[in-house]
Amino acid sequence: MRAKPPETFHLDRLSTPIGIALLVTDTDGVLRALDWEEYEPRMNELLRLQYGAVSLADAPAPEAITKALTCYFKGDLDRLGTIPWRVAGTPFQRRVWTTLPDIPAGKTMSYGALAAKLGAPKAMRAVGHANGSNPLSVVLPCHRLIGAGGSLVKYGGGLERKRWLLAHEGVVLPT
Repeated sequence: MRAKPPETFHLDRLSTPIGIALLVTDTDGVLRALDWEEYEPRMNELLRLQYGAVSLADAPAPEAITKALTCYFKGDLDRLGTIPWRVAGTPFQRRVWTTLPDIPAGKTMSYGALAAKLGAPKAMRAVGHANGSNPLSVVLPCHRLIGAGGSLVKYGGGLERKRWLLAHEGVVLPT
């Protein structure tokens, strides 16, 4: 039996106010991953877990994606919704990830509230694990999930980025 050939994706870099974003797109111009430059090994591992063997070739991301992200970082928060994306992952992960965009910019939700929304109120930790494996940082706004009582807990890009993203979206954080 022959091994499946590696999935070929394109890798681009985008300068943002909170660091260099790595943009991984497929041959159809659909975003498959967005992570931060210093977390490239983690991003590569997530891609491998989701797609098997992956080959990344340096190539520009579609202009519509880079423009939408640039507009988001300049304050047009609704532009994230215009970005075409696709994820793999387990069925539960995909349920969590596809629900994240339902949390509006400027709002937050606890892990427990999202678990309840998914019909699995005791699955807070599973929601947390799925959120931590989100391949599309910012676009699937995992930064909008917070701990019970409003605490900022865990963010794959670092808590300072999470704080910045939430403040950028108008969330007033306790000091």
